[in-house]
Amino acid sequence: MFSLQLLTEDPQARTAPNRQQNKTTSSDDNMAADEILKHDDDDDNEILRPDDLSEYLTEGTKEAHDRAENSPFAKDFLRGRIKRELFKLGTAALYHVYSALEEEIERNKDHPMFAPMYFPSELHRQEALAKDLEYLYGSDWKNQISCSAATRPYVERIHHVGQHEPDLLVAHSWTRYMGDLSGGQILKKVAQRALKLPPTGEGVHFYHFEAIHKPAAFKRLYRSRMNELEVDTETKERLVAEANLAFKFNLEVFEELQEIGKGIKEEVQDVGFPAHGDMGGDISKCPYYAAKMAVSGNTMYVRQLAKTLLSHTTAQVLLATWIAALTGLAAWYLM
Repeated sequence: MFSLQLLTEDPQARTAPNRQQNKTTSSDDNMAADEILKHDDDDDNEILRPDDLSEYLTEGTKEAHDRAENSPFAKDFLRGRIKRELFKLGTAALYHVYSALEEEIERNKDHPMFAPMYFPSELHRQEALAKDLEYLYGSDWKNQISCSAATRPYVERIHHVGQHEPDLLVAHSWTRYMGDLSGGQILKKVAQRALKLPPTGEGVHFYHFEAIHKPAAFKRLYRSRMNELEVDTETKERLVAEANLAFKFNLEVFEELQEIGKGIKEEVQDVGFPAHGDMGGDISKCPYYAAKMAVSGNTMYVRQLAKTLLSHTTAQVLLATWIAALTGLAAWYLM
């Protein structure tokens, strides 16, 4: 479910405060953000150094990232093979993870190792996930979800980091938000198609970052802030280890969902004809009964059969194919 396409930041747009400047006001932060967001999404002029924290994290988590991205659950999701119940459970797991993460972000928003990356209005996902859960479960959603066995250790680790090792919080923030920004739009469209969700966004608010109009530019801003942090090699190694742990937790949630999915009956796509049980007791609506009566010469059922067939996508495709074949045959005959 991750797609961490970590692009590079524009060197001319670096306005991030360093640790000595961490008392920057929110107004100054917004000015810095506006300055970078003026740039378009062209990455040709970007320059990165191997010792930049963003690059250090990207290189150090490559294997863990690949394992998560190539897990059976993630691959099935990207192929559109996602069951609605699993999607609901996955959304609930995300809600618990982001609730913990954003609680600890608020606790550490003034910490020198996190303050430069504090973008609540742009990034925070708890509210969006709450909207999705209300759509998926109904108004009583809070009483219907729980923190799963695989999600619980992830949540507990985030709380531990926020309360006892806040200098590592950036690893969890980077892992989650940058991944969501990179692959969010693709996953949103996949979910909408596979689960027949409304095009207006219900059920997938999580993937829509309302306050971010240029994701690539915002990611450059975020990485530039990270790369301005004064961190020694030992701290970088600890951050890489923490980011790898975050990927491990995510993979365990995927594996849990994959296992749960084995016990859920595959949903049948609505591409065929309706069953007798959906006729509301009116057998004349059944396409097979209409066909039988049409063969007997009853014109009313001929019309009923034609109407029933043409109301289904499968029949429409077959009819179009048949007409195309006849047209081709006629053209060949008249040549």
